Amino acid sequence: MIILSTSAAAQNLKVIPRDYLSTFVLSIKDDSTNVAKHYEITGAATVGNYLTFTNVFTPVLVENHFYDVTLGVANSFWNTNIKFWQDDQTLWNVDDTSDGVIYKDKIFCTDQDIDQENNDYYKINKGQYISSNSYDNTYLVI
Repeated sequence: MIILSTSAAAQNLKVIPRDYLSTFVLSIKDDSTNVAKHYEITGAATVGNYLTFTNVFTPVLVENHFYDVTLGVANSFWNTNIKFWQDDQTLWNVDDTSDGVIYKDKIFCTDQDIDQENNDYYKINKGQYISSNSYDNTYLVI
């Protein structure tokens, strides 16, 4: 699962796709509203086993919402299509059900600082309950 924030600035994403392309389409769909948004990504880089890229999400993502994310082939980019054509061994005049999807995942949007390496996990009730230390909790037994 990818964790992003509600920031209007560019956010970094790092994935392990089926194919390492520099140009593709990022599609996200809000699970709550079923509203989909598509972004054309150019200039993605391969770093080790990861495909890294940045994107500005407009409109901004909504706090505590889940999103379905799909990376797919952009039909408007010739280099992407020629690479798939070279890799594909089927006949092009035969109907094919493949849709060129290279990655699927979930996104969760939160503004909490999350660092799982230091055991700082997401807290669903963060800031809703306030504990009071005004009493010392001692009892007088007569």
